[in-house]
Amino acid sequence: MSPTADATRPLILKIGGGGSINLAGIVADLAELATPCVVVAGANAVRDDLAERLGTPTRTLTSVSGYTSVFSDEHAIDVILMSYAGLRNRRLVELCQQHGVNAVGLTGLDGRMVEGQRNRGIRVREGGKTLIKRDFSGKPRRVNTTLLRLLLDHGYTPVLSIPILDEQGHAINSENDDIVTLLHENLCASRIIQLIEAPGFLADKDDLDSRVPHLTRDALLRYERNSTGRIRRKLLALTRLLDAGTTDVIISDGRVEHPIRDALAGKGTRVG
Repeated sequence: MSPTADATRPLILKIGGGGSINLAGIVADLAELATPCVVVAGANAVRDDLAERLGTPTRTLTSVSGYTSVFSDEHAIDVILMSYAGLRNRRLVELCQQHGVNAVGLTGLDGRMVEGQRNRGIRVREGGKTLIKRDFSGKPRRVNTTLLRLLLDHGYTPVLSIPILDEQGHAINSENDDIVTLLHENLCASRIIQLIEAPGFLADKDDLDSRVPHLTRDALLRYERNSTGRIRRKLLALTRLLDAGTTDVIISDGRVEHPIRDALAGKGTRVG
């Protein structure tokens, strides 16, 4: 299943943060790849569980334009540091080492790996009024490509997690989908695999048999116009990913025994 190794065009692997993602299976498949890989790891299930136990449950906001995001105050950033940068990243690196993958766990803070622009505020409707909510969140704008290339060229597998760094050196939340797009713009990935808690992109989120084998750009735009909440944001991010440059984008099931192997065999949704 291994593509020809090419450190100039690595594979980008985005691992969803759901509780049923098969991390052990993913890492076992990762160990078989000849292509260098950059991993972007989610941890929303770990975050939400930890936030509940700490008495600071995760809060979400929906902007006036219909996009949903996590409200990231100082308590939320602390939880992100514990869940994404801590537990999920460290356990994933541990699994990699057990399978012979020499992984290096990083956040956007380390070596200024991912720098971003902090949001000026999110326009929301509350109590019949339009309000501006300000928090510690933002858009990724720059990647330390030199450091990434150094790691990849020497046989290391970077495992990236939020938070990223804002203009003043503060830790901020950001969307992994946007980070993946920025990585692709800088690294010209040979493939991008997104592993989620579904067989692929579903035309109907409540029907597991509604997988779309091939999702064109026009179809992405159509689904995005008719969606709300986080799925709308993810569809917009996929459109931007396609605009970032030519590559193979695959959305596939991260819960199965061999998630990466199945994705490369065409069992998910090809985007583009």
